[in-house]
Amino acid sequence: MTHRFLLALTGIALASTASAWEFRGETGVEGRYFTDGPGTAGYWHNGSVYAKAELFHEWNDRDDQFVFIPFARQDEHDENRTHADIRELSWIHVADGWESRVGVSKVFWGVTEGRHLVDIINQTDLVEQIDQEEKLGQPMINVSTVRDWGILDVFILPGFRERTFPGEDGRPSLAVPVDTDDPIYESGAEQKRVDAAIRWQFWMGDWQFGLSHFSGTTREPLLALNTFQLSQAQLGAFAVTGQLPAGYKPRFIPVYEVIDQSGLEAQYVSGGWLWKLEVISRSGQGDRFTALDGGLEYTQVGIFESDLDLGWIVEYLWEDRDELLASPFEHDVLLGNRLTFNDIASTEVLWGVVWDPETEERAWSLETSRRIGDRFKVSLESRIYSNTGEPPTVEQIVGASLQEIPPETPLSIYGQEDNIQLEVVYYF
Repeated sequence: MTHRFLLALTGIALASTASAWEFRGETGVEGRYFTDGPGTAGYWHNGSVYAKAELFHEWNDRDDQFVFIPFARQDEHDENRTHADIRELSWIHVADGWESRVGVSKVFWGVTEGRHLVDIINQTDLVEQIDQEEKLGQPMINVSTVRDWGILDVFILPGFRERTFPGEDGRPSLAVPVDTDDPIYESGAEQKRVDAAIRWQFWMGDWQFGLSHFSGTTREPLLALNTFQLSQAQLGAFAVTGQLPAGYKPRFIPVYEVIDQSGLEAQYVSGGWLWKLEVISRSGQGDRFTALDGGLEYTQVGIFESDLDLGWIVEYLWEDRDELLASPFEHDVLLGNRLTFNDIASTEVLWGVVWDPETEERAWSLETSRRIGDRFKVSLESRIYSNTGEPPTVEQIVGASLQEIPPETPLSIYGQEDNIQLEVVYYF
C-alpha cells in the first residue's frame, strides 16, 4: 500500500510543468584515519564517496510543494555503509491555518547539544555517523495546525525503518558485530506496524516549549547477544574454560520493542543566554525510566573587538534506566565551545567533551567547516575516547552478558576507534 501511494505521488508531481522544477545537489569525498591502529577490522584508513540530490517543485500559488531527496554512499571497506536511501519524497499542502505532509520525510525535534532525547520520528542512520545525527527517511502522514495557542502536529507513521549498523568490516564498530538480518520484534506486525505521535509547540514570553508523545516500535533497539544459540553443555564448558565453543560466532541481535514515550522540550532566550532542556519518560524497555539533558549556552559577540562570536556550552546528561540497559551517558557532563567567524566562507568550529565524573571516561569531539568559493566546502571532524581502559575481548563480552554484569567503563568498546575525518563537498 505504501509503495503504491508513493508511486502515485510521484506521478502527480511529474505531471506538473517540467520547466518549473528546481534541481540541486551535492557530492562528497570522505577519508577517515584511525589513530590507534587497525582494530578488529584490520585497517588504519577508510575512504568513501556519496551523492545527494534534491528535486523541488511548487505550484497552485505555492500552496503545494513536491520534494524528492535521494542519497547514496559507496564505502571502501564496509558493505553495510555502501547503501542508498530516500531521505524525502513528499507532497506538502498549505491551507488556511493548517498544512499536511504526505510521503517520506524527515522531522527533527529537540533543543540540546548532547543527546536529542525527544527526537524519535526518524530512525538513526548509524553507518553514516556515530553521533546519531544522520536519519533515514520515514513514511508518514503529518497534519499540522497553527493557532493562537501554538502549533499542533499529528503523525501517522506506516512502515518501520530498522537502524543501520556497521558491518564486520566497518569502523567505528563494536568488538562483536551486529546481525541486522534477523532482528527480533515485540510486535507481530514487525515492520508493517503503524506508529503514531503528537506534538504541541507553544510560547510563553521568552520561553519556548514542546510537549510530545510517541507510541510505537522503538527507534533505539536493545542489543541482545546470541548466546541463546548455545546448549547448556556449551555454556557450562565456556564457564569453566573461558573459551568460546567451536563454530560459535558471537553476534548482537537488535531487539525492537513497543514503547510509549512522552517528551518535554524547553528553551529560554535572554540576551546572549540560551537555556535548554529535554526530558523523556519511556515505558516498554524494562521498567519505565526517565532521562534528561539540560544546560545552557552563552554567546560572547564580537570577542577581542572582532567579528568572532564565541559560545560556551554546558549540559548535564542523566537517566535512571537499569544499569544493564543504560546509555554510556547516564550521568555525564558536556563542556564545549562554538566559534563562529561570521565570514563569507561560513567558517565554524565546534568542540566538546562528554565527561563521566564516576569512571573518568571522556568522549572528545571536534567539528569544523569552511566554504571555498561558491561550490566547495571542507569539513574536518575528530572523535577521541580517553580514560576508557583496554577494549574488552569477545570472550569478556560474552561472559559479562551471560552473568548480566554491566560494563564498568561503557566507552571502552570504542577504546581503539579514535579517528580523524576529512571531507570535501562539491555543490551543484
